[in-house]
Amino acid sequence: MNELAANTSPLLTYGVLSLIIIVAFIAWFFVNRASVRASEQIQLLEALIEEQKKQNVLLRRLVDAQPTTAKPVVDEDANEQRDFIRMIPER
Repeated sequence: MNELAANTSPLLTYGVLSLIIIVAFIAWFFVNRASVRASEQIQLLEALIEEQKKQNVLLRRLVDAQPTTAKPVVDEDANEQRDFIRMIPER
């Protein structure tokens, strides 16, 4: 067993070590890239939430500023009859 370990060349050892380092850098690159993209998406979502909050406030002001109007009386029997007409019987 010692003969096998003694016969390994340093060039082979450095080659394997450099290959492992290159693979580690490639993996780190893709993990780092995914992390940066996720951070950008989180920032965009937070900005979107802020804009939605502003829109909700403006919409609430608009609704509160409008005079209240009476809702028209809806005939429930007419709605039931229309629903009955649209119903398809099973065969």
